[in-house]
Parts: sequence; structure tokens; C-alpha cells
Amino acid sequence: MAGQKAQWARNEPEGDGASEVEEAAVATAGPPVHGRSTRQRAAVAAALDEVDEFRSAQELHDMLKHRGDSVGLTTVYRTLQSLADAGEVDVLRTTEGEAVYRRCNSEEHHHHLVCRACGKAVEVEGPAVEKWADAIAAEHGFVDVAHTIEIFGTCGDCAAAKTSQG
Repeated sequence: MAGQKAQWARNEPEGDGASEVEEAAVATAGPPVHGRSTRQRAAVAAALDEVDEFRSAQELHDMLKHRGDSVGLTTVYRTLQSLADAGEVDVLRTTEGEAVYRRCNSEEHHHHLVCRACGKAVEVEGPAVEKWADAIAAEHGFVDVAHTIEIFGTCGDCAAAKTSQG
């Protein structure tokens, strides 16, 4: 999914508007984030580095609040959009339609198995899917095709926990 772009409305102000205080804070704020670098954007990027599961913007915002980072929800959304546009995070939609984000271990094309209960995500390669997609595209005269596949289910741990509960 690297390179896949999420579709969010953008309302970026004209000019960079960064204060000298913000720019000084960025110098020690961690890895750069595409777009205007601020301490808040660096905090969002760092939070993504700390989680293995896909997380929504709201979940990341809550995580940042609980650890004392003052980052607005709009900044979280804009930062996630910037990272997605740069191909630095994978974006997928849950079965409820919510966009969720994660830094993946692989920069190569891959797919995901995602647990509906706990959010655990596993990166998987799908050679059979790749062959099928190429064959279908060729059959219909398409070239330069791309695809994303996410499979949602219940992981073994959650299935076992549900079975033991009742």
C-alpha cells in the first residue's frame, strides 16, 4: 500500500506561518515529517513509531493527550495525510469505513490481515493475488494497474478468548 493516498480535505493556510519558537522546538522534536515541520507533527510521527497496529486519527490523538502532548486533532489528521502522501504510512479503511494508519515493516507491495477485535495486523505477500490481478488486467486491456487488499477477520488469540468465554 506504500504510495496509496488517503483522500482528506485539505485546508492548509497560505505561507508557512511557523514562529521562531516552533522552529526551535522542531530542532529537537525527532524525525522530519513532510510538509511544515513542527513539534506537534513530530509527536504524531513518533506515536506511529510506537504502535504495531493500525490506529485511527482519534486513537492517536487520544494517545498523545494521555502522554501530555498538546496536539490538535486537525494537526493529527493533516500529519497523517502528509505521511500517507509521502508513502511513509499505510492507510486502510475498516469495515465501518474509518481510515486507520500504520507504519509498515515492509516497503515492498504487500497486503494485510487485520483482526476486527484487537486490531492486530499481519503483513502478507500474495503471489497468487498478484498473478490474478495481472491476468484480469491483461484480459481487459488494462496496463499499469495497482491494487490494495486487506482481509479482515478474527485473530487466533481473540478467537480463543471468545471460545473460552462462552
